[in-house]
Amino acid sequence: MFLKNLTIECDGHIIRNIPFKKGLNLIVDTTVSSENKESGNNVGKTTVLRLVDFCFNGDGKNIYSDTEFKEKRNTTVEQFLTQNNVIVTITLKQDLDDEHSEEVVIRRNFLKRSEKIFEVNGESYKVPEYDKVLKELIFNTDVDKPTFRQIIARNIRDEKNKLVNTIQVLHPTTTFEEYEALFFFWFGIETDVAGKKQKLQEQRKAEEKFLTRLKKQLSESEIQQALAVINRDIQTLTRLKDDYIIDDDYQDDLNAINAIKSTISSIASAIDKLALRKEIIEDSKRELEKGHVSIDNDRLREIYATAEVYLPEMHKRFEDLVAFHNRMQNQKIAFVTEELPAVDAALKIENTNLNKAIKEERRLSEKLRKSTANDEYNRIVKELTRMHEQKGHYENQALQISQAREKIARLKSEIEGINNGLSSKDDDFKAQVEEFNKYFTTLSEALYDEKFFLYAEKNDRAYQLKISSIDGNLGTGKKKGQIAAFDLAYIQYCDANDIPCLHFLMQDQTENIHDNQITTLAALTETMHVQYIIPILRDKVPDSINISDYAVLVLSQDDKLFKI
Repeated sequence: MFLKNLTIECDGHIIRNIPFKKGLNLIVDTTVSSENKESGNNVGKTTVLRLVDFCFNGDGKNIYSDTEFKEKRNTTVEQFLTQNNVIVTITLKQDLDDEHSEEVVIRRNFLKRSEKIFEVNGESYKVPEYDKVLKELIFNTDVDKPTFRQIIARNIRDEKNKLVNTIQVLHPTTTFEEYEALFFFWFGIETDVAGKKQKLQEQRKAEEKFLTRLKKQLSESEIQQALAVINRDIQTLTRLKDDYIIDDDYQDDLNAINAIKSTISSIASAIDKLALRKEIIEDSKRELEKGHVSIDNDRLREIYATAEVYLPEMHKRFEDLVAFHNRMQNQKIAFVTEELPAVDAALKIENTNLNKAIKEERRLSEKLRKSTANDEYNRIVKELTRMHEQKGHYENQALQISQAREKIARLKSEIEGINNGLSSKDDDFKAQVEEFNKYFTTLSEALYDEKFFLYAEKNDRAYQLKISSIDGNLGTGKKKGQIAAFDLAYIQYCDANDIPCLHFLMQDQTENIHDNQITTLAALTETMHVQYIIPILRDKVPDSINISDYAVLVLSQDDKLFKI
C-alpha cells in the first residue's frame, strides 16, 4: 500500500493536507542557515514522519518531547495537541494510479481516556484490536508475532536506532527469537510459533532459576541420604508403636492429629514455594533497578565536545542510549513484577489456612495429652509424627526439584521441536535471501559501485540476518545510503514475490548522503513502484534536483507544520 495523503485538522478545520506521490517526496525546510538566522530546526519536517508513526499506534510523545531528554518539551505544541481536538488522518491506497483501488483510512487524536480516537475506515477500536485490524488490512496476516509495530519499524526511520542500523531496527532489548519471527515474516515464510517460542524461552529461564534456588537449599544427594535415615527411624518407631494396645477413641484422635500435621506440612511447603517465587521476583527487580544508568551530563558534554571534532555524529548519542536503556529497564521491571500481586495474595491465603490448621493441631494435641494412654506410647507417637513431618519436608523438596527438572525438560523439548520445524524452512529462507540480494546488490551498486549483500546465520537460539560488502567499513553517509538501498530493494522483492508490504519509506537525517547518491536515489525511485519520503533542509538539496518537482510540503520558521 502507498501513502496517499496526511491531513491535520483542529476542531473541524483542516490545517494541513499533504498529498504524496510515487518516487521522491521532499518535505523541505526553506529556512536559510546562517549566523544571524535560525538553523531550520523545529519547523515540523520530521514531525510529519512521527505523525504517520502515531497513526500506526505510536505513543506520539516524540512529537512534542525531545527523544533524548524527556524533560525537554515543546509545551506550545504539546498544549495545542492535547488541549484541542486535533485529528491526524492518513489514507493508504493500494494503487495510486487506480482511483478505485482499495483504501485504508486511519484517524487518531491526542485526547485522553474516552475521548481518544483509534479509527480505521470509520470504525472505532481499542488498542489491541486496532493493531490487529491494521495488520490484517495491510499485511493480510493475523499471527501474533511479529507485532504490527515491529513490522512497520523499518518503514519510518525517524529515531537513532533506525537511522544507524539497517536491520536491527527494534529496541536494544529485543530478543533473538523476536527478530527471527520478524525476519521470517519479511521473507514471506510465515510461522505462528514465534510468539510461543519466546514465551517458552522465558518460562524455561524462570524455571532454571527456580531449580537453582531449590538446590541451594538442599542438594539432591543430601535429600536422598536424609530420607534413608528418616525411613529407618520410622520403621523402628512404627514397630514399637504397634506393640501397644490402645482404645479406638485415642486412635481416631491420633489419626486426626496426624492428618492435620500432614496438612500443616503441605501448607508450609506451599508457603515456602511462594516465598521463594517472591524472593526471585524481588531479586530480579533489584537487579534490574541496579541496571539503571546515571551519568554526569556536564562531564559527558565535555568529553563529547572534544570527540565531536573527530566524530560529529557522536554528539549526545551516549546520553540517548542511557535514557533509552533506563526506559527499557522500567518496562522490564513492570513485566517481572507483574506476578507479584498474585503471589502476595496466595501467600496471604496460605498463611490464613496455616493459622487455622495450627489451632486445630493444638486442640487435638491438648486432647491427646489429657488421655490415659501410656506416656511411653505418647512419646513414640510424638517422635513418629515428627519423623513423618521431616519426611514430608524432604519429599516435598525432592518433588519440587523433580517437577522443575521435568518442566525444564518439557520446555526444552518443545523449543527443540519448534527449532526443528524452523530448520526445515532453512532452504526456503536462504533461497528467499538470495532472491532479495538480486535487488539489494543492484541498487547498492548503482549508488556506490559496490555490492552489498544480505546473509543468514543461526546461533543456538535463532536465525540472524547480517549485511556484508566487498569493501570494508561504511562511513555515515554511505551507511544511510545502504539503508535506503536495503529498504527500496525490499519493496522490489515483495512485489516480485507477491508479499504484502507498505510501498512508502520515510527516512530522516539524509543530509549526510552525498549529493550524487541523493540524485541517483531520485532517479531510481522515479522508475520504481515506491515512495521515498525525506525531510531535508533546502540548502542540502543537490543543485541537480529541482525542488518544485519533488516537494510535497514546504515549511519555514514563518510557516511551521501546525501553524501555531
